Amino acid sequence: MNIAGKTILITGANRGIGLALVEEALRRSAKKVYATTRGVFRHDDARVTPVSLDVTRAADVQRLSEEIESLDILINNAGLALYDDLGDPAMVERQLAVNLFGPLNVTRALLPLLKRTKGAIVNNLSLAGIAPMPVIPGYSLSKAAAANLTQSQRALLAKEGVTVHAVFIGPTDTDMNRGYDIPKATTETTARGIFDGLANGEEDIFPDPSSQAVAEGWRSSVVKAMERQSAAFMPAMVQEA
Repeated sequence: MNIAGKTILITGANRGIGLALVEEALRRSAKKVYATTRGVFRHDDARVTPVSLDVTRAADVQRLSEEIESLDILINNAGLALYDDLGDPAMVERQLAVNLFGPLNVTRALLPLLKRTKGAIVNNLSLAGIAPMPVIPGYSLSKAAAANLTQSQRALLAKEGVTVHAVFIGPTDTDMNRGYDIPKATTETTARGIFDGLANGEEDIFPDPSSQAVAEGWRSSVVKAMERQSAAFMPAMVQEA
């Protein structure tokens, strides 16, 4: 998937990795970038179209589907991480609403456009979706669920020519990780890694040094073997139907 000349939509584009993705898409000669945020967002480049979107609001998602005329790449980047101990169901539900149901509903709304262009869906996940971080268990479980969603979408949409990519992001210098005294990638490094993985056709993208350290183990894991095995059932199921 070459970014040049493509129309891209990025959720959560006002800061952090989302904003870095906007800048990297422009650097790679994207034709148009829809940058969605919950608040006001402005950009000097005429190729950027700010769009107001709260991924948890059905009315916003519906309006988005009516405003976008064409789309090649959808990047589900908007996310929420809260410190919790799983004691408050409302906190877990908030994170599931943003990190799981947000990408699910936005993708569903824009899928007709992506089918038309044989486009790509990129779901920004986290290494915490593979092995949870105990200080943010609600976030971790929501990203694990989103990883499972990504695998299902990948199998279901293969026959439509739409590729689905999981991005397992390691520690990156964003607001969420500001309190951790650990090595972190810059947002620019992570954004470049995401687009590099997309350009290379990687279905699972490990965009930063920390995530790249586990990439080979993941790709040769029993989880990936089971995913491929399960996906093989799809043609038979379609034929029977």
